[in-house]
Amino acid sequence: MSIGALLGVFALMFVLELPDKTMIATIVMSTRARSRNVALGASAAFVVHMALAVSAGSLLTLLPQNPKNLVVALLFLGGAAYLLLVKEKHEEDEGRREVDAADATLHRKELLTAFSVIFVGEFGDLTQIQAANLAAKTHQPVGIFVAGSLALILVSFLGAYGGQFLQRYVPLAKIRFAGGLIFLGLGLYTLYGLRHW
Repeated sequence: MSIGALLGVFALMFVLELPDKTMIATIVMSTRARSRNVALGASAAFVVHMALAVSAGSLLTLLPQNPKNLVVALLFLGGAAYLLLVKEKHEEDEGRREVDAADATLHRKELLTAFSVIFVGEFGDLTQIQAANLAAKTHQPVGIFVAGSLALILVSFLGAYGGQFLQRYVPLAKIRFAGGLIFLGLGLYTLYGLRHW
């Protein structure tokens, strides 16, 4: 996988995770616990999820080309609909609820709590689904894993150390809108490739 492609995957995963409920959960947890523990626990959970996602994407490569591309296109379009239609307020509320559920143990086991909150919250999440899509489409699971993991680790550290600062300057609505347009374009492009099927 080329450096440009890796950077593209990194940028896509980074942009998709910024407005997500797990980013909000990381910000909230960092107001109640040591930022270092929150960042490390969240990062570990994201890496595990990237491994699961690219493994699932690798299984998609076993499908014939056109059915696989149809599945990938539908997942991209579903991601676009989610980003363009679900309001960021919903994501913020969900992220806060996840943290509140784990709050009783947060001060004793900060790292484990951060891992648990992000691990549970990230199942079936947009970045996980899109990592599987990209692994299936590119046949480059290791590159997708590395680029996606690094992007999500950066999001973890940004959330733990500077999330509240970031939100003041980059509105979540704009980030979600940009991500939705990217997914819409990728989904339509993949469907266009199926026109001769």
